[in-house]
Amino acid sequence: MQLYTEADVQADALRGERLAVLGYGSQGRAHAMNLRDSGFDVVVGLRPGGATSAKAQRDGFEVLAPAEAVKGAGLVAFLVPDMAQGQLYKDIENGLGQGCTLLFAHGFNIHYKQITPRADLDVVLIAPKGPGDLVRRQYEAGRGVPCLMAVAQDASGRAEARALAYANGIGGTRGGVLTTTFAEETETDLFGEQAVLCGGLTELIVRGFETLVEAGYQPEVAYFECMHEVKLIVDLLHEGGLRKMHEFVSETAKFGDLTRGPRIVDAHVKESMRTVLKEIQNGQFADEWVKENQTGLENYKRLLDEDLSNPIEKVGRELRGRMSWLQE
Repeated sequence: MQLYTEADVQADALRGERLAVLGYGSQGRAHAMNLRDSGFDVVVGLRPGGATSAKAQRDGFEVLAPAEAVKGAGLVAFLVPDMAQGQLYKDIENGLGQGCTLLFAHGFNIHYKQITPRADLDVVLIAPKGPGDLVRRQYEAGRGVPCLMAVAQDASGRAEARALAYANGIGGTRGGVLTTTFAEETETDLFGEQAVLCGGLTELIVRGFETLVEAGYQPEVAYFECMHEVKLIVDLLHEGGLRKMHEFVSETAKFGDLTRGPRIVDAHVKESMRTVLKEIQNGQFADEWVKENQTGLENYKRLLDEDLSNPIEKVGRELRGRMSWLQE
């Protein structure tokens, strides 16, 4: 895998061009502000009267409807939610100039062919490996969040150089830019969310909480052990991997980890993970999610309501209310 840094950036790759950032959520705001601070001419494309239009204007940006924002732009960054991107592309396609670069922060719509870009356009990916707030804070501190970079369509012959110049503009080359593909970024990102980071972790926490409560332990104590202390372990893992986690937990905790952990997350769990990965690879998950949006999100809303109605949420709200440092 190729790793690029600031030394690899071609200074003229986007020189003098206007960059249109579509969307002003977590990533959109961070990208727009970092790019502007890096000296780029940035316009923000938002739905007129939308919730974030006033915020972008307060931040000093020229805000136009997306179809107007892309006119004359050399690069257009798609930073709106995945399920809004297909229609957005249809709305702006006629305004895209010959040879414009389309940039995505997640490969879903290109990989699963929800968007089929014109043949004359460069299509690239710059995916910071952190939330927008972190991308902004690290940039302001003179550092940067590492990014993944991919090229799906190289009409100009300079797509990679242009993507790297964009990554440099948001601070990514300070942390390092790793090459990947749209398929690899999309499939690994979805798998990580579903099997480990969101789906896997939250289900493990809730099932542990339920097991203790059903065995007669106080819900408040169960919350501390199964939810509250997760941050302590995650921080250690984030800072120094398994080695640092083992260094800072007790010998008893380590022995329990090494002898009982594999009994919880066992071969059956790994086989379920393989099934989830296959559904991502063959497009089953993407089809299901697209259809869910097209039919009004009924199942999504029901499942979310069930998740947020779990007793661990009630206990957690009460306990967190006593932890003043969490509100700071």
